[in-house]
Amino acid sequence: MRRPLIGLTAYEQEVQYNGNNLIAGMLPMTYVKAVQATGGRAVLITPDDPGTDVLDSLDGIVFSGGGDIDPKYWGEELHPAADVDELRDTSELMLMKAALDRDLPLLGVCRGMQVMAVAAGGSLHQHLPDVIGHDRHRAAPGTDPLAADASAFGRHEVVLQPGSRAAALLGPSLTVNSFHHQGVNDPGTFTATGWCPDDEVIEIIEDPGRPFALGVQWHPERTGDLRVFAALAEAASRWSDRGRQVLAA
Repeated sequence: MRRPLIGLTAYEQEVQYNGNNLIAGMLPMTYVKAVQATGGRAVLITPDDPGTDVLDSLDGIVFSGGGDIDPKYWGEELHPAADVDELRDTSELMLMKAALDRDLPLLGVCRGMQVMAVAAGGSLHQHLPDVIGHDRHRAAPGTDPLAADASAFGRHEVVLQPGSRAAALLGPSLTVNSFHHQGVNDPGTFTATGWCPDDEVIEIIEDPGRPFALGVQWHPERTGDLRVFAALAEAASRWSDRGRQVLAA
């Protein structure tokens, strides 16, 4: 039986390989392993040649974590603490809007959840410490979020809206890892269904009217709790036959 094909948004980064500096399409393997451990087949989508035709071959998509989103998309000036990637913003906002138009099952992780909100007409807090007065949603400045050491992440509780799709999947609360300084202010057409109880920062958004559209502000791919990836794979399996029939019509 064919596994559902799930795209993963990646990014460009300069790396050193065999003594040479190269521009590589990058994504931590934790994302790939999370997709494949839960029944999907992962493929990377790099931002260098933006286009929506790649979605024709996919059964689902993960919008991965990473850097900040340019506030021009919701009408604000750039904050001094922001570090944006124009190429990635352009590519991923285009893909997000097209995926939503198709009802393609999708999961947003950290930055990916923020892309969901912005693409749906919402907005972000550019620098959470300005809003909530602390920086506990990420570890100390300069910490490497890709390090194997779990202390690279902040940790806090998330409480979920009773009756939401997220609560049915994850329960009434859970403790998560966290590494971000932007955060969702207005989820746009999505609904916020999970929050950090200490400061009310939005941690989950969803659209229960779609086959599967869920965003989480933490990094489940860096944990043993892969329930959101398993739910995406299940939705992608269901979408595969139905979605291809719709596209062929």
